Amino acid sequence: MTSVRLYFFLFILNFISCKKQDSKFDATGVFEAEEFIVSAETAGKIVAMNVDQGDQIEKGILSVKIDTTSLGLQLDQVLASKKALGKKTFQVEPQVRMIQDQIKVLQAQLSNLQKEKNRFEDLVKAEAAPKKQLDDIIAQMDVAAKQIQVSRQQILVQQSTVSTQNRSILSEMDPIDKRVEQIQDQIRRCSVINPVSGTVLTLYAKENEVVAPGKAIYKIADLQTMTLKAYVQGPQLNQIHIGQEVSVFIDSSNNQYQEFKGKIKWVSEVAEFTPKTIMTQDERNNLVYAIKVEVPNEKKLIKMGMYGELSWNSQAK
Repeated sequence: MTSVRLYFFLFILNFISCKKQDSKFDATGVFEAEEFIVSAETAGKIVAMNVDQGDQIEKGILSVKIDTTSLGLQLDQVLASKKALGKKTFQVEPQVRMIQDQIKVLQAQLSNLQKEKNRFEDLVKAEAAPKKQLDDIIAQMDVAAKQIQVSRQQILVQQSTVSTQNRSILSEMDPIDKRVEQIQDQIRRCSVINPVSGTVLTLYAKENEVVAPGKAIYKIADLQTMTLKAYVQGPQLNQIHIGQEVSVFIDSSNNQYQEFKGKIKWVSEVAEFTPKTIMTQDERNNLVYAIKVEVPNEKKLIKMGMYGELSWNSQAK
């Protein structure tokens, strides 16, 4: 009886050893996809939900619209305040035009006095007019010239005064402009733009629901390229490298496998214990290294969570 048991034990041990030697694949893993959680950036009610679970959507489309009514009213109020502030500024042009008109009158008077001066100079030379009249005309010309100079100085003073007053008023415009930019930015954030092309996996909110900043609205993943995360043992590390092309297999019909071509894009530098969900050839307490293989998935045959087999030394039988 003891010899029978010993024979049976040796048979099982030999069978397991043969199974290990006949293994078709070098590693086994689970397919993942790069997922993105799209969240609200501002608080409000969802007024338009342009995506649904399972939808294939492109990058850059308007996927969710959050109500902007309150922000729009705030923007109108700030713009009205800006407009009212602009009306408080002083206009220097009317005063300048009035002074310029006075200068034109003085210049006309000066021109007439110049003519009178020339005429009286001839009369004085001919002793046909007293010299005092010529002196009076020259005095009037001096007065007119000084008035013109004073008027021009008044224009400069008036422009400087009004500019100083307006700078004081317009200094209040900068905070208003910043507030306008802030509200406009909040309004832009109410339009949720889809960040990547892919498939909508999960919806976390619905139309007419109120969302808060940072609340997840939906999850999307690019299923055009899948990632097979597998684990290899230490002795296998010298057989692989980043960028290496490998064969990836998934279950097909009639116990057959469908082959895909993949490329190793990451190899862990730190060992870890074998995950319970991964079947390896040795005991579960062995240390393994995680790797990631990028696999094109144009026909969408590979699904998230599927198991995949990995081979770089042999082909599936």
